[in-house]
Amino acid sequence: MYTMNEELQKVMAVAEQWTREPYDAETREQVKAMINAEDKTELIDAFYRTLEFGTGGLRGIMGPGTNRMNKYIVAQATQGYANYLLKVQREGGFENVQNGRVAVVVGHDCRNNGRLFAETVANIFSANGIQVYLFESLRPTPEVSFAIRHLKAQGGVNVTASHNPKEYNGYKAYWEDGSQVLQPHDQGIIDEVNKVSLKDVKWEADKKLIEIIGGEMDYDYMMAVKKVMIDQDSILRQKNLNIVYTPMHGAGRQIVPMCLRSWGFQNIHVVPEQMVIDGNFPTVVSPNPENAEAMTMGINLGTKLGADLVIASDPDADRIAIVCRNDKGEWVIINGNQTNIMYHYYIINNMKRLGKMRPDMYIVKTIVTSELIRKIADAQGITLTDEYTGFKWIANRIRMWEGKRKYIGGGEESFGFLPYDAVRDKCSPSAICLICEIAAYAKDNGMTLYDYLLKIYEDYGFQRETTINVVRPGKTGAEEIQQMMRNYRENPPREIAGEKVVKIKDFQLLKQCELINGEWKKNNIEMPLNATSNVLQYFTEDGLKVSVRPSGTEPKIKFYFEIPVNTIKGKAFTGKDYEEKTAQAEARVPAIRKSLGI
Repeated sequence: MYTMNEELQKVMAVAEQWTREPYDAETREQVKAMINAEDKTELIDAFYRTLEFGTGGLRGIMGPGTNRMNKYIVAQATQGYANYLLKVQREGGFENVQNGRVAVVVGHDCRNNGRLFAETVANIFSANGIQVYLFESLRPTPEVSFAIRHLKAQGGVNVTASHNPKEYNGYKAYWEDGSQVLQPHDQGIIDEVNKVSLKDVKWEADKKLIEIIGGEMDYDYMMAVKKVMIDQDSILRQKNLNIVYTPMHGAGRQIVPMCLRSWGFQNIHVVPEQMVIDGNFPTVVSPNPENAEAMTMGINLGTKLGADLVIASDPDADRIAIVCRNDKGEWVIINGNQTNIMYHYYIINNMKRLGKMRPDMYIVKTIVTSELIRKIADAQGITLTDEYTGFKWIANRIRMWEGKRKYIGGGEESFGFLPYDAVRDKCSPSAICLICEIAAYAKDNGMTLYDYLLKIYEDYGFQRETTINVVRPGKTGAEEIQQMMRNYRENPPREIAGEKVVKIKDFQLLKQCELINGEWKKNNIEMPLNATSNVLQYFTEDGLKVSVRPSGTEPKIKFYFEIPVNTIKGKAFTGKDYEEKTAQAEARVPAIRKSLGI
């Protein structure tokens, strides 16, 4: 332990280095201002640690300092990543290196400093003798993933902070299959990054090794997205489906309308104020389409135009949000679980109807995503796998079964879906086109998208998914979260809201306990790469599922509740039923929380 004065002295010593060359004049002046400020809070936060390069890359607030996203931190990360790529090449770890030279794809979204960071990344890779394919301007995250595969590159970087507030930017590292890096390469990159100091960075770009890409890649990507289409006839009959789309000032602004038109949709409207590229996101509080507030302008335009659907993608165009009309004509936001339920139900049923389904096809969900998807898969005889949270694990499953089975869709509750294997990350352009196809099919059969969701509940029963975030900031908060997980692990609940717990899954220990004939039986859980995750799950005899998971990037612990409500299978499920059953499920939340002590 050391005192606050000692901590400040350490911070001041590091900050002083940033007031001299090689740091640029603007950075030096900004740091001097922080040092000279009476309130040292900003200085301490900017320099008390080095922004950690984690398994997904970097993400942080932009500004000068070791704990900030800036070109110097980005440069060190890139040098470490370059060192690792070249190390793997020397060891013969790549199969498709062309002309003996490692290649990477570099992209960025609409965020402030995105182009600066992307060009910094490209320059440093090229300075290390690595071929770089740099997108000419902002592009969706899934297009970067597609380009890595399409160009047979060995890796890639996308500069984005996804749906975080405007102050943030980030750095996502990708591997040769187009997915975010997984073990053992994630730790290998981290180890190399941690060895790099600023003096190790090779800054002088080799411009001959930087190739600008854009329009041709857009076309190839759009053609890949078009192959996702299942039922073109329904689309052609309902080509005037009234669609409102907003890119939230981000990377979907051109490619999403292009893809929709390529599928045959002709009545597409955009929110003009949110088509403007702007990393300050002036029209929303936060550019996260999961937040109802962010959909306000789209809904207002949808009301004015009498739209069937309002759809949004986040700044890097990997996540989506869907708003449709209920049986009263009111706008309702379809949550991430419901979105995934509809995708899987539609893909399976319509591929079967059109004779496109094969025995080797499979679907994927994450362990915290709705179990209703499993009911659908089991009833239809379709293979379903459960993977850890994060699309890199869905991509890993595709990689494991490539050439053996055919992937036809996978998603997670946090508003992400991937309906094809040409991309290995969440993909809003393809997901948006597919949800519009589902709406067209529903309309072709006298239903709205909302009616289609009710039909699924009619066929498979109703359940309500709810996520509770318990925030515990600071060092003491992190310790409290760790203690909560220890308590749940060592003293698991035997009842939740009056229901007996009959199964417990611990993905950190890869153990499962199940109550069979009054006795607890222990079994191992098999997960890809024998990877573990700090997630606990409890299942009750009446079908309630509770998942507990600390956030990896924020000071909070997340609780996922899946609450089934009794319905009569095959009995018409109406909008009134939906409202009543939703209220019944939500009325149980306080008792569930009390059982868990939250």
